[in-house]
Amino acid sequence: MAGVDPTVPLVSHEDPKHHITSYATYFSIFFALMILTATTVWIAFVDLGPLNTPVAMAIATLKGVLVILWFMHVLHSTRLTWVVVIGAFLWLAVMFVLTFADYFTRSWLTYGPS
Repeated sequence: MAGVDPTVPLVSHEDPKHHITSYATYFSIFFALMILTATTVWIAFVDLGPLNTPVAMAIATLKGVLVILWFMHVLHSTRLTWVVVIGAFLWLAVMFVLTFADYFTRSWLTYGPS
């Protein structure tokens, strides 16, 4: 390739846009995930009636967001990465809506005892 200096690296880790997360942040997120996991286990033994599943899903979603933002470094990523992640969550939401729409509109008398 003409005009490219082979002694200059193509990617520099000293780029000012390169963000380094501290160990304290990683440990804080880890402990938050452990607390949310313990909360999930505790909620499993509490009778909330029809709210058990939505509460468990909300906790799982929060844990997923924490993992995606910090452990997968999306928090300090480009806008294109954000678009892909948000698109994936929207697609997951569409799948859940379609699944639950099918589940709640079935005639359950068909599957009962004869």
